[in-house]
Amino acid sequence: MGRVIAVANQKGGVGKTTTAINLSACLAEREQKVLLVDVDPQGNSTSGLGVSKDTVNNTIYQIMLGECEVEDGIEYNVYENLDLIPSNVNLAGAEIDLIEMEEREYILKKIISKVKKNYDYVILDCPPSLSMLTVNAMTSADTVLVPIQCEYYALEGLTQLIHTVNLVKKKLNPSLELEGVVFTMYDARTNLSLQVVENVKNNLKQNIYKTIIPRNIRLAEAPSHGLPINIYDTKSAGAESYRLLAEEVINRGKEED
Repeated sequence: MGRVIAVANQKGGVGKTTTAINLSACLAEREQKVLLVDVDPQGNSTSGLGVSKDTVNNTIYQIMLGECEVEDGIEYNVYENLDLIPSNVNLAGAEIDLIEMEEREYILKKIISKVKKNYDYVILDCPPSLSMLTVNAMTSADTVLVPIQCEYYALEGLTQLIHTVNLVKKKLNPSLELEGVVFTMYDARTNLSLQVVENVKNNLKQNIYKTIIPRNIRLAEAPSHGLPINIYDTKSAGAESYRLLAEEVINRGKEED
């Protein structure tokens, strides 16, 4: 039965989608069967894997509205061992559509439950907000993985997010846990990056991944080519970092079993 991990942070520009895409791709490279679900109306995970947002027939939006079956919305074998449920701007309307639905917080959970037995991992790329879509993702997930940019306000956003995770755990998904925090955009040349890492470690009694994702030009370039970093530049520092993160995620799963 697949582990469902929501990659979430309500702050934009923290490397959330980069982490969702490249963690998925590096898990797939390790011969894990992975489904990446793009739950962000911006559809960056979709285009980042080389799938056109504008020409896909079915997206997570159609599946959530019951306009197609989940199997019909999956783009199979986008890369070896990696499937995708795409998203596009239509998903922005889901907030309004969900208002009228019964058990609206559980719509995504019901969708994921139909297919998660086919996968080792289901990765949910959440929108950069604490919206109904993010709540749906957290209600569906076993754990929440939080990418944090090494910058001054990192801790503020994290506190808010942990509060949301605890609320969802209390009211909607009692088994939800914090998978851990992963630092992104780390610049070894600045004292600030180092201070942020130390600050979060001191203030946070949560799981913090040993792997730190560096600022890396190849990581920034890869999405424009529609490729995950392990394929775009397999020897880059970014690719090595996400491979290490994938290994940590796999090992953490084994510890919990």
